[in-house]
Amino acid sequence: MKGVRGMAVVMALALALAGMVATSSAAVYQVGGSSGWTILGNVNYADWAGKQSFKVGDVIEFKYPQGIHNVLEVNKADYSSCTNSTPIATHTSGDDKVTIKSPGHRFFICGVPGHCTAGQKLNVRVLKTQKARSSAPSPSPAPSATAPAPAAASPRAGDTSGSSASTPPAAATTSDGGATTTAPAPNSNGAAVVRAGYAVALAMAASMAMLQ
Repeated sequence: MKGVRGMAVVMALALALAGMVATSSAAVYQVGGSSGWTILGNVNYADWAGKQSFKVGDVIEFKYPQGIHNVLEVNKADYSSCTNSTPIATHTSGDDKVTIKSPGHRFFICGVPGHCTAGQKLNVRVLKTQKARSSAPSPSPAPSATAPAPAAASPRAGDTSGSSASTPPAAATTSDGGATTTAPAPNSNGAAVVRAGYAVALAMAASMAMLQ
């Protein structure tokens, strides 16, 4: 049981820390800075908003004397025309905190007659969160399983070196002192070699007879 209670305490602390981190990451913007939400001092709310970077989760705080002003959230058309008859939301506490829950534009005016036309209006532009895109390279096509067989080389005209049925060379003729011996061309079974050797032997014998 002690182990279970210890785990429960650890989980509770982890959740509390996570909540603190989430809260601390959100920014709180006081509208108009130190001037607050007012028609005095010629506060330029468009210029003030343009210098901020509103994000989802941030808080917009309107501070003003209660009963002197109010905060109406309106659509774009009512913001442009300072129409206060159909507000989206109405705040009158004097310290109104509006949490940004989605990107886009939020429009606020003071609903007291004449205040919006005097410049007490705010256009909040909430930035979209940038998300990293994965750029995985596209897979290259798989090689073919079977490579094409090379084409057989066809013999060129006049090239007889690769032919198995080549024409045998002409018979050799040996002449020595009037004696002529013709050696037959070699053939494929080796008989030509024997005949050539026999012809050479005859030629040598004839030469020796003439020398005697």
